[in-house]
Amino acid sequence: MDGFATFLADIGQWAWIAWLVLIAVFLVIEMLTLDFTFLMLSFGGVVGLVGGLLGLPWWAQLIVAAVAAAMFIFFLRPPLLHRLRRGEDPAKSNVDALMGLRGTALLDITQISGQVKLSNGDIWTARSADGTPIVAGTRIAVADISGATAIVRPITE
Repeated sequence: MDGFATFLADIGQWAWIAWLVLIAVFLVIEMLTLDFTFLMLSFGGVVGLVGGLLGLPWWAQLIVAAVAAAMFIFFLRPPLLHRLRRGEDPAKSNVDALMGLRGTALLDITQISGQVKLSNGDIWTARSADGTPIVAGTRIAVADISGATAIVRPITE
C-alpha cells in the first residue's frame, strides 16, 4: 500500500502540469467548435489550477474545478451566447428561405415531373408532395427541397 500512497502524493505534486495541459486542450477544442462550452471547461481548469497552487489536494482540485466549470456553463455561457448572437441576421437563407415560399405551377406537376415559378422569380423542377397531380396555373407552396427539386403542395385559398 505504500507504493500507492507514493503514487497519490506524486499526482498531487505534478497536478499543475496536468491542469495546464487540460486547459490548453480545452482551448484548442474551443477554437474548433466556437460554442463556449470548452471555454467554460478551461475556466474550470484554471480554477482547479489555482486550487492546486493554493495547496489543495488533487481530489479537492478536481471537485473545485468541476463545480466551477458547471457554474460557468450554466451562468456565464448563456449570456455570452446571447451577446454573440445578438448581431446575427434573422433572415433565413438558402433552403430555409424557400420553405413555405409560394409560387405558380408552370407545367402540370406529378410525382415524376413538373415545373414551378416561385414568388422570388426562381424557376424550379417540381414534384407533388402528396402524389396528387397539380394542374398548371395552380398556386403552390414549397413543402420541402430534395436536391434541386422543389416538393410542392397546392394552396387552397
